[in-house]
Amino acid sequence: MLTYLQAAVIGLLQGVTELFPVSSLGHSVLVPAWLGGSWEHLVTESATQTSEQSPYLAFIVALHVATAVALLVFFLNDWVRIIRAFCRSLGPSLRARRLVAADPDERLAWLIVLATIPVGLIGLALEHTFRTLFAKPLAAAIFLTLNGLILLLGEWLRRLAPADEAEEGTAQPVVEAMAAGAHGAAVADPPVEAVRGRRTRRLATLHYGEGVVIGLFQSFALLAGISRSGVSMVGGLARGLSHRDAARFSFLLATPVILAAGVLKLPTLAGPAGHGILGQVVLGSVVAGVAAYASVRWLTRYFETRTLTPFAVYCLIAGIASIIRFA
Repeated sequence: MLTYLQAAVIGLLQGVTELFPVSSLGHSVLVPAWLGGSWEHLVTESATQTSEQSPYLAFIVALHVATAVALLVFFLNDWVRIIRAFCRSLGPSLRARRLVAADPDERLAWLIVLATIPVGLIGLALEHTFRTLFAKPLAAAIFLTLNGLILLLGEWLRRLAPADEAEEGTAQPVVEAMAAGAHGAAVADPPVEAVRGRRTRRLATLHYGEGVVIGLFQSFALLAGISRSGVSMVGGLARGLSHRDAARFSFLLATPVILAAGVLKLPTLAGPAGHGILGQVVLGSVVAGVAAYASVRWLTRYFETRTLTPFAVYCLIAGIASIIRFA
């Protein structure tokens, strides 16, 4: 039975680690395993059952929905613009039989749509398989360590990323670049901006193929220990985005994926898996939603001037310690 204390602790854990680049799924496996007893039983039981059977998995689904709602609230103005831009661009795109984006919001809308498709398909096909095979403490510890290395790799790739052939101050305006891209022309010399002495691409200059690749990176988060926000940020950094824009794109990409996955499985709470834990679900969801909102608020400010390195160091330390513990 899931207790109210467990519900509050795991809700807090989910709300923070879903957005911090340290893997919420990895922590939902490792923290109960470290605590042992009835906490560890939650994980071992869920690894052998479907979400329709497991109260713990049904509970985690509800926490994901709460996290997605927090992201929607925080980025509400952005989503209003993005949805309006998508509706505005949909008709011209259908008539032209190609993607037509006349401004940065329309291009961002299509980037999110295209980047969401691969992770959605892979998640539907392989989520259960990946969870039963890899949602075990030792596997999660190994992947958490790997996540730390991926974050360090992202910082190294950022220094090698393409972006900066145009001299600072001479790049064409964003709207002009988007108009060129909307008519099928390659966007040469993408707009750049100075971030701590290094010029970076702006989010709206990503090509659609680059967006798909960044979205595809999210699929690795099916492995317990690999962070969804972390790997998608690394994908953005590798294409020359600033930490701020890479984080924003990561959070925007995560919102429909987390929300859709949660809503599809939320009805399991009405079945046997939800019996006796509805109060715990409400408590955990409230804690997760508040924690997620506070986390994204803090992280958007943090990545204006800071890097992924501290999170990489944490993942390496926690991952190696967990490997030693569970090997």
